[in-house]
Amino acid sequence: MELSEFNYDLPQELIAQVPIKDRDESRLLVLDRKNKTIEDKIFKDIIDYLEPGDCLVRNNTKVIPARLYGKKETGANVEFVLLNNIEGDIWETMVRPGNKLHIGTKVIFGDGLLIAEIMDTLEDGTRKVKFTYQGIFNEILDKIGLMPLPPYIHESLKEKDRYQTVYAKYLGSSAAPTAGLHFTPELLKKIENKGIDIANVTLHVGIGTFRPVKEKNIEDHHMHTEHYYIKQEDAGKINKAKLSGKRVISVGTTSCRTLETVADEKGLVKETEGDTGIFIYPGYKFKCIDALITNFHLPESTLLMLVSAFADKDYILKAYKHAVDNKYRFFSFGDAMLIK
Repeated sequence: MELSEFNYDLPQELIAQVPIKDRDESRLLVLDRKNKTIEDKIFKDIIDYLEPGDCLVRNNTKVIPARLYGKKETGANVEFVLLNNIEGDIWETMVRPGNKLHIGTKVIFGDGLLIAEIMDTLEDGTRKVKFTYQGIFNEILDKIGLMPLPPYIHESLKEKDRYQTVYAKYLGSSAAPTAGLHFTPELLKKIENKGIDIANVTLHVGIGTFRPVKEKNIEDHHMHTEHYYIKQEDAGKINKAKLSGKRVISVGTTSCRTLETVADEKGLVKETEGDTGIFIYPGYKFKCIDALITNFHLPESTLLMLVSAFADKDYILKAYKHAVDNKYRFFSFGDAMLIK
């Protein structure tokens, strides 16, 4: 398939720069794959589309404040984004300016709270970096790090927790699983009270989620890998829904990629841990998920390809045009879709 088939026109002013005041007051575009209908709703209306016995699967990863600004010993300014904890205090890190950061270079952050030494240059230009510090690493990050917002967001984030889901638990992501940002504790409680099971998976979202597809033929694209795990308790909830003929509803593309990676041909999952580089695009046969909650994705992105695989591509692009015409807010801090 050609990359250009996944393009659409998006006015810059529709790219949401800040989160709205109330998480569940964002807009919700509801797509019915069978009837090819499009409905305009508010996110908290999503409860009306959930049935007792359904299983809502969310990604409980937590974003680390992974963007760090520091100085070389010469005084030159440097920016780091932590991508992946290799082991102990050694991280794979995106660095700027890359041409100035050679093996052995030291960088000082937070007036010496954190010191980094470049150990190696990796294949894609990222660096293997060793950190030294006194105290607890995550507490230092909380003090001096910033949220690694996507490159299309130019406003500063006033409250760090607005780039976290309310159920974020396990630190490890460089980007938020943004479909989950719309849920509030109150809405989740109402969903549970209606008899819907809520299960968790953990997939640590990498910055690779924002890397553009450069190949003209999408099948030639090399997908980034991300680490995931599913616990037995959560696998049991997912399997209960599948075996009883109820729906598994994925909150976001990260939960979807995790479930589709581990599911067997019957759509059943088990307690497991690993890395996934699954690339879902039209022609893929879904094994586990029956509905998908997701935000609006960038033109020509792997995430737009995933939703185009779940619903008909032309139908998705028609829905995106409807969203543009009706001035929905796009991308990480934007509005949501339910595809059922």
